[in-house]
Amino acid sequence: MPESIETDVVIIGAGPVGLFAVFELGLLDLRAHLIDILDKPGGQCAELYPEKPIYDIPGWPVISGQELTDRLLEQIRPFDPVFHFNRMVERVDRRDDDGFRVVTDEGDEFSTKAVVIAAGGGSFQPKRPPIRGIEDYESGSVFYSVRRMADFEGQRIMIVGGGDSALDWTLNLAPRAERVTLVHRRPDFRGAPDSANKVRALAEAGEIDLLIGQVAALEGEAGMLSAATVKLVEGGEKRVEISRMLPFFGLTMKLGPLADWGIELRDNLIPVDTEKFETSEPGIFAIGDINWYPGKLKLILSGFHEAALMAQAAKRIVHPDEKVVFQYTTSSSNLQQKLGII
Repeated sequence: MPESIETDVVIIGAGPVGLFAVFELGLLDLRAHLIDILDKPGGQCAELYPEKPIYDIPGWPVISGQELTDRLLEQIRPFDPVFHFNRMVERVDRRDDDGFRVVTDEGDEFSTKAVVIAAGGGSFQPKRPPIRGIEDYESGSVFYSVRRMADFEGQRIMIVGGGDSALDWTLNLAPRAERVTLVHRRPDFRGAPDSANKVRALAEAGEIDLLIGQVAALEGEAGMLSAATVKLVEGGEKRVEISRMLPFFGLTMKLGPLADWGIELRDNLIPVDTEKFETSEPGIFAIGDINWYPGKLKLILSGFHEAALMAQAAKRIVHPDEKVVFQYTTSSSNLQQKLGII
């Protein structure tokens, strides 16, 4: 049922940066509701590569996308964030009192003093490859992401693409699958050179099949693949028996209704200042991959930094009469009490 909710801050996007924003806002006694188009928290980390290792999170030599999400959820639990999944924000209207009215496509309405856009690159969807009839298999044997590696255990998998996702999942699934066949339209790969070299080494050792060409046809019944025919660059065709296909042709990023909110945009990104990470609209902030400023790096750790400074500015908007006193969690008994440590 549609809801009408009052809250201090509405966060649009429940990826890692949006989740960490809950923590920074919570330390300042700001209540947050999060809205996400996906059906669970974690954003792209949880949706596209939940088991893929991430190596550049401070303090974690290696952590998977899902584990990072789980740790962030554990960290923000003391602040009781409220999630609203499977929803897209359609409108953000300024109220007469300088607050905002946020409306979703399900009719939910939020009354808030500050809005934080942490939507990554906007709403995203995988690009469907130009293979005739592929949509008939998308519900059962064609997948555009790997949510659980166990689902591919013992399968005959065809991976299509030449970027990082195709190379990484070829390396990760090769030991688990009955057989992996990687198909790319040219000998050179777009992904990391080290990964490309490892894939070529596996192919030379006979542990995977590497075909240079394009998928020309699919075979199967009732949504389940049985074979694919690859048109080879060198000439001729090869029929490969498969039970799963993973096409990695990139993502289509769409801003969706965000483009109509009156916020200044730059090449589908949102320019912000580097003091508060506020947009051209006062009270609306943008953090993470969705924003732009000189020197911007699209890293999760950059988004964490942006969330911390955003929270300080949001506090001044939500409670303008309260003095913002900076405190450290290591020494502040007040903050430790909020976190449930003492």
